[in-house]
Amino acid sequence: MKAIVAHQYGGPDVLKFEDYPDPVPGPGEVLVRVAAASVNPIDYKRRAGLTKDFYPMQFPSLIGVDIAGTVVQIGPGVEGFSVGDQVFAMADNTYAELCVINAAVLAKIPKGLDLIRAAALPLATVTGNQLSSATGIKAGQMVLVVGAVGSVGRSAVFTAKERGAAVIAGVLKRQMDEAKTVGADQAVATDDDTAIANLPPLDAVADTVGGRTAEKLIAKVKPGGVFASVVGAPQNAAKYPTVKVAPVFSKFDRQTLQFMAEAVRDGKLVIPISQTLPLSEAAQAQAAAEKGGIGKILLVP
Repeated sequence: MKAIVAHQYGGPDVLKFEDYPDPVPGPGEVLVRVAAASVNPIDYKRRAGLTKDFYPMQFPSLIGVDIAGTVVQIGPGVEGFSVGDQVFAMADNTYAELCVINAAVLAKIPKGLDLIRAAALPLATVTGNQLSSATGIKAGQMVLVVGAVGSVGRSAVFTAKERGAAVIAGVLKRQMDEAKTVGADQAVATDDDTAIANLPPLDAVADTVGGRTAEKLIAKVKPGGVFASVVGAPQNAAKYPTVKVAPVFSKFDRQTLQFMAEAVRDGKLVIPISQTLPLSEAAQAQAAAEKGGIGKILLVP
């Protein structure tokens, strides 16, 4: 098969489009022909060596976590999946034509959802759902979602609204128009200190950004409230002992993924896709993703 192979840590140029041995499914595993993979921050952080202390690469190494595709072979002991099923998952080594996936972390794509677009959903939508859930937000409470125009942020907004909460979309000044599309009740520019100062007391914050923004916003959480984050605790968290800080690490949950995917299929949740590129252009795709912007980038073998 063809795959994106890294032989060392470095910039996007270390990603090479090469021949690589076809994977073979073992017990409990499924072989999937990849229809699309999507580019996530964890992909380029791993490539750059920023995660080698807890998520190292063994060279030559494949890369990628999001996948949508079609089952082509079933390993021993697998039940519930058949050859020809359209599936998606958070897996490993997804920048390739073929991928072996543990059946325990595989989900069937809801009928009516486009196979290629489904690749944009696993990591971002599950993370956003789990981030929002980690705030413990309830109906009638108010939560601020920071980075609300990103894929994780949009998913967190949707989940909070499903719980009946009032949601403020935290975005940059230049994203205020885009913030109108995420389904929040209102928006605030997080790079405007006056706007932050004028925020009402918050029951919770769901953070995807970190840094100075997080340090400013934890001060707006009510005593007994929750500051949940996918990027770690604010550096000044110790100053606010009455605020519970909840770190969030995405974990696969089939029911959550299918629920979020059905919301996308039904138009209740929109995860924008900015580019669809050939797998061979993974280096260009990661370089573009690192520059930021709105919308997922998909890689198609």
